[in-house]
Amino acid sequence: MEIENYYHGGGGYGNKFSYHRAGPTHRPQNKVCIFWQKGRCNRDPCQFLHELPVDQTRTHTQIHDPSSPKRPHHQNLVWTNPATGANKSKCGLGRHRDNTNANTVPGRLNGERTGTSVGSDRLCKFFLSDSCSFGDNCRFLHAWSVGDGFSLVTPLKGHEKAVTAIALPSGGKLYSGSKDMTIKVWDCETGQCAATISTGCEVGCMISEEAWLFVGIPDSIKVLNTKTGIEMTLPGPVGQVYALVAANDMLFAGTQDSRILVWRFNVATNCFEPATYLVGHTLAVISLAVGGARLYSGSMDNTIKAWDLSTLQCIQTISDHSNDVMSLLYWDQFLLSCSLDNTVKVWFTNNQEQLEVTYTHTEEHGIISLCGMHDVQGKPVLLCSLNDNSVHIYDLPSFNERGRIFAKQEIRAMQTGPTGLFFTGDGTGELKVWKWCAN
Repeated sequence: MEIENYYHGGGGYGNKFSYHRAGPTHRPQNKVCIFWQKGRCNRDPCQFLHELPVDQTRTHTQIHDPSSPKRPHHQNLVWTNPATGANKSKCGLGRHRDNTNANTVPGRLNGERTGTSVGSDRLCKFFLSDSCSFGDNCRFLHAWSVGDGFSLVTPLKGHEKAVTAIALPSGGKLYSGSKDMTIKVWDCETGQCAATISTGCEVGCMISEEAWLFVGIPDSIKVLNTKTGIEMTLPGPVGQVYALVAANDMLFAGTQDSRILVWRFNVATNCFEPATYLVGHTLAVISLAVGGARLYSGSMDNTIKAWDLSTLQCIQTISDHSNDVMSLLYWDQFLLSCSLDNTVKVWFTNNQEQLEVTYTHTEEHGIISLCGMHDVQGKPVLLCSLNDNSVHIYDLPSFNERGRIFAKQEIRAMQTGPTGLFFTGDGTGELKVWKWCAN
């Protein structure tokens, strides 16, 4: 994203006010403040955005297959799994199941219509506000999803602002973090809010490891043991903490000031101790993933970095994305990355231990989050949240579209659960519980 180099004057890393204000209503072309990205802006108010960008204006130029005008034609049509050795299996990618149904997702719309064209249907804006006077005769979509094999279980309402994180620690409770400065604890059996925890700051991210809950907020990380009730605060971050991941008894945090902070767990003292920090990105680190003895980080500087978990040294920098790398997912020896450049890229490690892109999937909008799971038949499914307020659901490895989920605002938080459940949280503060069903 092009960012105008606007002079902000002096100021240092210690200005905490820059992490909490939103700036004025009018901003030139919705540009993001480059000094805020580095945690250094001291303007109050600032004329530039002080939040993660949502690029709704970019139009991606696609090359279409004449036989399937609604689907992009990909030059690379195979996804080769390097783990299969000499007899590598190849699966077609970018091909629809049937030319006659290329633009149709068969299934139900809350029990009403079937065979709805994904390419042409739009969600009714009056349906969103419960004020559509046409009812069943409306030509726009009156449903929160379209597709086959999954259904909405229930909405969970309670947050007043956007849901930014969802976690499921052991113990049968669902935790959701929000920009309303709270964490809500939900009873998974009743669907009722069992408790509300005040964080005092906007929640940037949240993960769980067994009974431990880690919450990223501006300038620190809150740690809660959901079984023992032990609480602690890990200082060190500068600005908002956007991403967290745990591996090898270490906790990694991607921060607004472009660093990745590392803590080690001390069994003797039952606490986390500062270990080091990783430097290499030039803007905020907003996504992290671990897999294959490596840590992967994605940044607003448009790059992905691979770090050796044993030495904590950067071993590769990838610059294939042309916009913020919003989410990373390591799954079955592959790394998947998504970006506001409208693409999902699939990576594998070659014989030289370097990541190479093996497939690129293109959308019409920026992609802000990825989530992977298996349906009730054990088939791998990828959920891609786009900044047009929808989630596209794909079978893997074919990337055949299976359905879509809609929301009033962006879905930035997604989490899988047991027995085919998965959860989404949108910009209005509402969570929804979904379930895969047997066909």
